[in-house]
Amino acid sequence: MRITIDIEESTLEKVMKFTGETKKGPAIVKAATDFLRRKMVSDYARRVMEGEFGDYPLTNDELEAFDR
Repeated sequence: MRITIDIEESTLEKVMKFTGETKKGPAIVKAATDFLRRKMVSDYARRVMEGEFGDYPLTNDELEAFDR
């Protein structure tokens, strides 16, 4: 899907630098995908720690390693 967004040039430059992408579109896609993955991991870990899934075989250190 194609969209048009307004983003400050300095922010876009930082996104390109941190993603390693040389083109704007792929840099934004990579940043958005990574953001979503991190939020999903964080939400899952929170739900596990709150006991939503009952007993879970991983330690806290193992869960935190998923976000690295």
